[in-house]
Amino acid sequence: MTPDKIAWINQLVLLTAGFFLLCSFGLIAASQVMGCLRIYVMQSLLLAASAVLLGIDYHSTDLWIVAAVAIIAKVLLIPFLLRRTARQAMIARRELQQVINVPMSLLIALALTVLAYYLVGPMLSETTPAVHANLPIGFAAVLIAIYTITVRREALPQMLSLLAIENGAFFAGIAIAPNFPLIGELAGTFDVLMVVLTLGVLSTQIHRLSGSTEVGTLSELMED
Repeated sequence: MTPDKIAWINQLVLLTAGFFLLCSFGLIAASQVMGCLRIYVMQSLLLAASAVLLGIDYHSTDLWIVAAVAIIAKVLLIPFLLRRTARQAMIARRELQQVINVPMSLLIALALTVLAYYLVGPMLSETTPAVHANLPIGFAAVLIAIYTITVRREALPQMLSLLAIENGAFFAGIAIAPNFPLIGELAGTFDVLMVVLTLGVLSTQIHRLSGSTEVGTLSELMED
């Protein structure tokens, strides 16, 4: 490729990484389950877009297939399964509860982003621009998603944050290991779909029986 084309692709990779990180912040700020789902879908689209751009940069058809799998599984199948299996909990209009309020959570997420850049900094020397963009942001997305799981009170947003951890790991992985065996991506995607289907069915039944999917309420039911 010509230098101009390489520079253009690198700029798009950086832009995609920036929006991917913003989606991680959005998962913390979202006030309803449907909002969390839409942000997760957007994050998955950005993961696929990054895979396509890196596929062009690395001349890797595997990354293009990974992008197609991400769109089919994460953008289409997972939202479809959740809407079908956990419809009552998904359409609830009440505000989601958090242990720590949103402004403070966003500040903590910002601190986790700085921490991620600090931790992976030594690994960024003599690497490609794609690794410089994807590795720290993917790691930051993992840390933010783990934090989001700890502060959310609702089961479904916690599950979407768990899926966001996988997105962050793959976002970093496609840059540092572009030739990762496709069977690994397919196996991981299949496992995720099974988890989503199972948790969606359970959430629907729990919501029908108790009228809530708050983790605290579920713990009280278990103790009873």
